Amino acid sequence: MAILVVGSVALDDIQSPYGKVRASLGGSATFFALSASYFTQVRVIAVVGEDFGKQHEDVFRKHGIDITGIEHAAGKTFHWSGEYGENPNDCKMHDLQMNVFEKFQPKIPAGYRDSEYIFLGNINPELQSEVRKQMRGAKFVGLDTHPFWIETTPQQLAQAIGDIDIMIINDGEARQFAKDNNLLRSANKILALGPKALVIKHGEYGATIFFQKGAFGFGGHPFRAPALPLDEVRDPTGAGDAFAGGFLGYIASQGKVTADVFKRAMFYGGVMGGFAVERFGTERLLTLTRQEIDARFQLFREMTHLE
Repeated sequence: MAILVVGSVALDDIQSPYGKVRASLGGSATFFALSASYFTQVRVIAVVGEDFGKQHEDVFRKHGIDITGIEHAAGKTFHWSGEYGENPNDCKMHDLQMNVFEKFQPKIPAGYRDSEYIFLGNINPELQSEVRKQMRGAKFVGLDTHPFWIETTPQQLAQAIGDIDIMIINDGEARQFAKDNNLLRSANKILALGPKALVIKHGEYGATIFFQKGAFGFGGHPFRAPALPLDEVRDPTGAGDAFAGGFLGYIASQGKVTADVFKRAMFYGGVMGGFAVERFGTERLLTLTRQEIDARFQLFREMTHLE
């Protein structure tokens, strides 16, 4: 089953104690698409500038990703520059240039309108809602956001998540959006706004999925998936989007949404997020094999198996 992702494509400058890269291909849609491509067909809607060349397009094409929906506009591609310290959770942003992404208006190609699975990446909630309205035939819709949108457009975000199946955010964003420091209460407040499920990412500590009672066959209790301990985190950029790509990519590959599929998807999300941080930018996601992915999935199973 094809999955459609709407989000950003960027050229990033990244620095960490392990080195630095310039104009590295990044953005929420890029990390998601590359991660999900190991599980299912992926379609991308984004906008890029004149500095986005054939070498960048080829990265997507080599992974079988449909980039018909990537619009080319006059100007420069969205650009982010940041530096990570010894603690990979601490990031200092040096520069942010919206460029062509500032006026991004998602356009859905005719060939994308039969997409049954959709991921609305980190863009303006009003745009997320507009895409959702145009894709009423979708079977399953996920959504991500950012502290900027939580702070500046909380009402529009609340409207957007009232019309989706699952929201995927980190624990800080959940607390910020719900205005509550207790994570369980925060999750319940967000679920009350409409989504059937909520994934809260905990970085190096894994992720938890919460459900409305009875949704997808769950009894209302959460399910927790760990993260694999890593001895080296070179670059955390895009890890959350890689998690979402593995999570939703696996769900789309199954063609059904059940409690068991959700549990396995949580593990595959953790696998892909873990791989992403091992190299700079998208480098590790470009060289993976499905055999490596499944081998690490098996490690996750062994870490959590009780019998």
